[in-house]
Amino acid sequence: MKRQAAALSAAALLIPLSACGGSAEAGSGSTVTVTVGYQSRTINTVTAGTLLRSLGYFEKQLNSLHDGHTYEVDWQDYATGAPITAQMTAGKIDIGSMGDFPLLLNAARGTQLGRPTHLVSVTGYNLRGGLNTVVTAPGSKLTALRDLKGKKVSTSIGSAADGTLVRALQRAGIDPDKGISKLNQQPAVGASALAGGSVDALSQFVAWPGLLTYQGKAKALYDGAQLNLPTFHGVTAREDFTDRHPAVLEAFLEAQAQATDYLNRHPVAAAEKVAEETELPAEVVYLYNGAHGIATFDPAVKPQLVSALKQDVSVLKAAQLTGDIDVDSFVDDQYVKKALGSSYAERLAASPAPAASEVWAKGSEKTVSFKDPKQLLAYVAGHRNGLRAAYVPDATTGTLWFADKAVWVADGGRLLPFVAPATARAYVSAHGGARTISYEQAVEQAS
Repeated sequence: MKRQAAALSAAALLIPLSACGGSAEAGSGSTVTVTVGYQSRTINTVTAGTLLRSLGYFEKQLNSLHDGHTYEVDWQDYATGAPITAQMTAGKIDIGSMGDFPLLLNAARGTQLGRPTHLVSVTGYNLRGGLNTVVTAPGSKLTALRDLKGKKVSTSIGSAADGTLVRALQRAGIDPDKGISKLNQQPAVGASALAGGSVDALSQFVAWPGLLTYQGKAKALYDGAQLNLPTFHGVTAREDFTDRHPAVLEAFLEAQAQATDYLNRHPVAAAEKVAEETELPAEVVYLYNGAHGIATFDPAVKPQLVSALKQDVSVLKAAQLTGDIDVDSFVDDQYVKKALGSSYAERLAASPAPAASEVWAKGSEKTVSFKDPKQLLAYVAGHRNGLRAAYVPDATTGTLWFADKAVWVADGGRLLPFVAPATARAYVSAHGGARTISYEQAVEQAS
């Protein structure tokens, strides 16, 4: 029954919304309206949404086409990928961005309704899966994923965060269908449920875990990077639209690449822009989108991401959310290759920035990096009232986290941060003499 309910709930999200949008080519004469669906607060998609819109790069690219058309861009903001898919299959959105699991549902729904879509580029990714996190209330006694057995957990069924939850529970020996009580909720609803005590944990995607932790409304229970499976967000486009307007899609992808370069060259300024548009704290945006953030931004469709997408199909099938999906047919990188030209091969081969500790000082337009967390803590000790945020990478997974929210371990002269208590305990168990300490103790020891 739970599986049937989950499937029906997810399917409901995909029903076309007749009250929204217009035709993909609304307007008269030579005016073409390009409708772009995006998720402003899902900040792993900003190079195809929030940041791209604020920079105006897409409109500039369209104006440079000089093909006899006048172009207008209709930006439509959604909380998740499901309604974007609904609008795409209704012919009302031309280009959209969403996470890996919603992308697969996008592919399945497009095929089912005879309106095929294609994955045409990537926005942000994490090769270990660190974009999704399970959090619990600050005062919760839960300390490991196995503690969720028999508990109420909020997630968005069919999302990447739900996929992380399912896989993590399976590895912990818990049946994801029968071992917990899963509530299918929008991220904001789940956050409220966690704060109100009606659920025991929340599994969500960027930027909700970091936001709630930063606000002191949650603490990490499970770092998605422990799965060591890539997760990403990408851009999908309707086949019928791109067949009619290939130059428009190429213009979008060129603009996306420009927004990506802007983010990578000006990470603090980009975080401030996204924060202004979304009303998210810039410190939270930087956690994910910064120079050494959890997400790496690159439009190239990397083979390891496609491989991960194929592995995701089995999770959706087990949840009865979809049948078989031809991922190879869904992926179409011809447009991004053409848009980026000779730089595509270089982008395809590029690796994420190495993990590093960073401090963002008040009034500064750049961050300061440190070789190790202990050096960062020493700096914090001397500048307690002058910091906006301090970030450290998990000693095991490399996932960046707020220094004052991390679980700290002292191992001789070393000070090691961890996102979740379970990974810290695992390290302590494997290293004689290591012990868990508080953040204040870590700062004092480093000073």
